[in-house]
Amino acid sequence: MRMPLILASATLLLAACGDKNEAAEEKLERAAETSATVAGPVPAALGLSEAQLLDAEIVGADGQELGDVAQVLRDASDKVDRLLVEIEDSNPDRYVHVPIAGLKTIVRGDDTDLRTTMTKADLAGLPEVKLPAP
Repeated sequence: MRMPLILASATLLLAACGDKNEAAEEKLERAAETSATVAGPVPAALGLSEAQLLDAEIVGADGQELGDVAQVLRDASDKVDRLLVEIEDSNPDRYVHVPIAGLKTIVRGDDTDLRTTMTKADLAGLPEVKLPAP
């Protein structure tokens, strides 16, 4: 009789954690969109506006998608120095900071993406960034 209760409790706990993560991701997305709107079309880094950076994917040297830009981050002098990137196909979603230095802008069809020399394993090896609670 205790096992169904334990399973039900675990399911509720996992659902609550999933809801917290989704809420934190939605809050992050809204903040990033607001920041891009305020920044406007002025180039923020790599010749791209903040909105263009947020639309970019991080791709490896082989063109494989490694992650999506979730947030543009600035140093104390307001210069873009890193990006918060959601690693592709991570479950649960995993975020890392990727330095702007070393990224190259590439155009693929209608998309402008950012190429890195890092591999998927390199990205996965970066310290995880926990999203703030919603």
